Amino acid sequence: MFIKRVYILFVHGIVIDFDCRAFKGRLGPRAMGNSCVIGSGRSNQGQGQVSNGAQTIFKWTIDGFSSLLDKGNAWTCSSVFQIRGLNWYLRLNLRDTKSGDKEEYVSLKLVLAQRHVRSDKVVEASFKFLIYDQSYGKHHEEHQVSHNFQSTSTTSGTSCMIPLTMLKEKSSGFLVNNCCIFGVEFTRVVVAEGKDVSETLFVQKINNICSDPQVYSWNIDDFFLLKNPSTSPEFELCGHKWFITIHPSGQDKSGNYLSLYLSMKVLDTLHENSGNLVELSISIKDQETGKHRKLSGRCQFSKNSPSWGWPKFISLEDFKDSSNDFLVKKKCCIEAQVVVIGSSKIE
Repeated sequence: MFIKRVYILFVHGIVIDFDCRAFKGRLGPRAMGNSCVIGSGRSNQGQGQVSNGAQTIFKWTIDGFSSLLDKGNAWTCSSVFQIRGLNWYLRLNLRDTKSGDKEEYVSLKLVLAQRHVRSDKVVEASFKFLIYDQSYGKHHEEHQVSHNFQSTSTTSGTSCMIPLTMLKEKSSGFLVNNCCIFGVEFTRVVVAEGKDVSETLFVQKINNICSDPQVYSWNIDDFFLLKNPSTSPEFELCGHKWFITIHPSGQDKSGNYLSLYLSMKVLDTLHENSGNLVELSISIKDQETGKHRKLSGRCQFSKNSPSWGWPKFISLEDFKDSSNDFLVKKKCCIEAQVVVIGSSKIE
């Protein structure tokens, strides 16, 4: 069986513990890319078996490499893809740095989507990051990585693949016609179902999308009256309707962290295979000194993934600490800033 989906993302223009939480047990959103799935082999997810069958690969083609490079030192999320019954996504940084080294590196991380991490389970995965040589059909591969994904560790360590200067060399074959191809090859996954997935990211400089930041402030009069979760009034930014979701005692209800998410109200008229690439920031305002708690990310909003945010935005201890001025006389203010930097379509 071979299924091909082409995902085109047009972009004209720092993710910290950033996660999508809108998965419904099917193949997740292919934010930023071109997906094709090849199925082979099965494993029994419910019984926690290890699948060592056919290797599985996710390929991510960046078409418009120079435009993404212009974005600077920042992490860009791939679409969410499904490998062996679990939802994953890649993070890519084209201008990463190492301590004490002035050279820039191309780096990748693998993330297991938060919704697929159960507190009583550990997902043991072995994989390799890849960069494809488009001239000779070969690829540069990083040494095999093994990582135990769990509720406290959903992201693999950063892997600096190669220096940026090496990737840009003509003789390397990695960058052809402003296009390069990255990937991750799974060789072993616990509790999984085997599939191969690929994606293409088309990045262009386009100036007719909402490129100026727009801001909404949600003033909460009594934090202690909030339910878990609670949502803000609906508001409109950059031509789209949004709402903020807060989990006062954490999405996991542990009472240790405050969770915050931004959700797009996706219209029925929006095609299921269309989406918007958004740079967003969520802040908890310091009501006295202006030293706000602010986290930012760049991600894809679509019908399949209308909500992105941080399950551990801030510890409740820090939030309630009177010296931080986040919570003053039961009142707090949450601010969302949105810039739509691209659109996407699966064909």
